[in-house]
Amino acid sequence: MLVKTYCAAVNGLDVTTVTIEVSLTRGVMYHLTGLGDEAVRESRDRIAAALMNCGYKFPVADITVNMAPADIRKEGSGYDLPLAIGILAANGNIPNSMLRDYMLVGELGLDGTLQPIRGALPISIRARAEKFKGLIVPKQNIREAAVVNQLDVYGMENITEVIQFLNGNGGFEPERIDTRREFYEQQSHFDLDFADVRGQESVKRALEVAAAGGHNLIMIGPPGSGKSMMAKRLPGILPPLSLSESLETTQIHSVAGKLGRNMSLISQRPFRAPHHTISQVALVGGGNNPQPGEISLAHNGVLFADELPEFNKSTLEVLRQPLEDRKITISRAKYTTEFPCSFMFVASMNPCPCGYYGDPTHTCVCTPGQIQRYMNKISGPLLDRIDIQCEIAALSFDDISKAAPGESSAAIRERVIAARNIQTERFSHLPHGGREGGSVHCNAQMTERMIHQFAEPDAQGLNLLRMGMERLKLSARAYNRILKVARTIADLEASERIQSHHIAEAIGYRNLDRGDWAERGV
Repeated sequence: MLVKTYCAAVNGLDVTTVTIEVSLTRGVMYHLTGLGDEAVRESRDRIAAALMNCGYKFPVADITVNMAPADIRKEGSGYDLPLAIGILAANGNIPNSMLRDYMLVGELGLDGTLQPIRGALPISIRARAEKFKGLIVPKQNIREAAVVNQLDVYGMENITEVIQFLNGNGGFEPERIDTRREFYEQQSHFDLDFADVRGQESVKRALEVAAAGGHNLIMIGPPGSGKSMMAKRLPGILPPLSLSESLETTQIHSVAGKLGRNMSLISQRPFRAPHHTISQVALVGGGNNPQPGEISLAHNGVLFADELPEFNKSTLEVLRQPLEDRKITISRAKYTTEFPCSFMFVASMNPCPCGYYGDPTHTCVCTPGQIQRYMNKISGPLLDRIDIQCEIAALSFDDISKAAPGESSAAIRERVIAARNIQTERFSHLPHGGREGGSVHCNAQMTERMIHQFAEPDAQGLNLLRMGMERLKLSARAYNRILKVARTIADLEASERIQSHHIAEAIGYRNLDRGDWAERGV
């Protein structure tokens, strides 16, 4: 007897419907075809033990299983459930009338329980696109998969429940989630607030400008000056995620297996802070089974690199292309996959190995050569891609003890949202949202043509920009970055035109460029 069940193969964020064909004839052999990996080939033993412990017999027959399309590699243990159901249906234990209407995914424990799998959300989206009536997933994946509407999603504890459901027994009901209510309820709660930060008004201003325009930023200052503390509060002033951004971000975390139990949608912008010992693969993604890296997990959020020069230089260099293209293509011998990675890159560092170069209260013990080698760990092209570069001075005791509480994150966020709304309105009238094959959401994503259209300074501002370029020996890329930042500063003031003081402030955010460091004798 020939029976078909349906599941899905996840390759990066791409999901392909997989048809499992099971044929039983006289004999005692088990044949599995369709390019399954070791975990798929081992599924026979898990299925046999699970069926036995649930009161079913593994058929004594010649079993041939084909996983189509056969040219796509199937990896992982999520195929256990559809394989087991196909074998039982081919043996006559389950009617196959309902199998064509449902997609099934899940790993089997030896006692028949269903274990969670990765990628339940993109699989659910694929099931709806393929017009399946419903999707059966492990109980732990139910809230993640049930985010998709117009699809009945059932969460099952074990294979016995799945068999009862397919036999028409039991009062099983699909999971219903009020996605919008849960999404908006969780958006406004942040544990960290800028009101806790005393002083450092110039740095907080730089962070506000960065958030308003989606600009990359680096902070440089001595230990204990508050670099990490302020970076961790950045998500609290960023505009809230839209529902479409949340769905896209949640898919990435779902594929990576990073969603918490009973979690449906990611409602706040991600903040990823990898350790400086991270490898290239962990940062950009990849592996035998392609997984998103930290830059993709930070999609629509913030990637924070604390102590930037401590990172391996070759690891840092792989950031150059994703920072420009906002996507990463991973090519290996067996696959090619693409992950989105549109993130704000925020970094912090000390001014020298000991951390006290230029500090008025501590003596720097580093030699010029040590400082030069330390700074050379960050290449010029990477530094060019960071729009805002600001120095932080350590606060004195009086500054800390007498300073009034800072402005709240909520107040700053209102100004950021107002500036972003101006940018959204500006770019919404352009074809493709202003970018070929995609859309521009903030000033940091503007193309050269858009810079000429929306960020041209007046004559006084142009002269000021010329002086700054010559004095700091800036590159052509830095020229565009200054204009983008000036456009954002103007948007924060609701100014239609870029004025000279906007240009002056934007140039002030380039004071760590190579020319300036050379003037310091580094």
